[in-house]
Amino acid sequence: MITVAEAQALYEGSDSAHAFDHVLRVLALAERLAAEEGADLEIVRTATLLHDIARNKPDHHLRGAERARQLLADHPPERVEAVCRAIASHRFRKGPPPDSAEARCLFDADKLDAIGAVGVARAVAYGAARGHRLWTEPLTAIAARSSPPTGADYTASHEFVYKLDRLEAMLTTGSARRIAIQRRRVMAEFFQRLDDEVQGRA
Repeated sequence: MITVAEAQALYEGSDSAHAFDHVLRVLALAERLAAEEGADLEIVRTATLLHDIARNKPDHHLRGAERARQLLADHPPERVEAVCRAIASHRFRKGPPPDSAEARCLFDADKLDAIGAVGVARAVAYGAARGHRLWTEPLTAIAARSSPPTGADYTASHEFVYKLDRLEAMLTTGSARRIAIQRRRVMAEFFQRLDDEVQGRA
């Protein structure tokens, strides 16, 4: 329904955490999940390639679905709607829950790209681009907080505690949950090691 090259042209100007490299990583994971979960590969591929085309706009999941509907207007309506439903339900904070195999594959692949070694790299890159500090307090102190700090004191370690470490529990497919086990372990080991090195214990 859309080629990689056609999709790539829609992502110019995205930040490093959500650039087209992110889309390609999610695509590789979504295709893997689709094969294991018996989802329609063309729907999964198309939805994945278009899922962040409205990333810089409010409610980008809904705006992206609207734009995808326009871009795919020449294709069978029922397939276009399947793509748009998957895009509309790919966010973890907002939107309808994924209600099809294809939507679940995109949702889970998008979350998997936020954890593991890639997740750590994305969190650090995102914070650095916004002038956030590398480290401010250990994981135990972060976990004991009633609310996260704001501005430059919000670090990748905070992102791990408040968001990334919770994504595994939100996954909707058995295939994704199996992948997430090791990815979650990698993150936990990294942020604990960061605590140890910053405080001179390692």
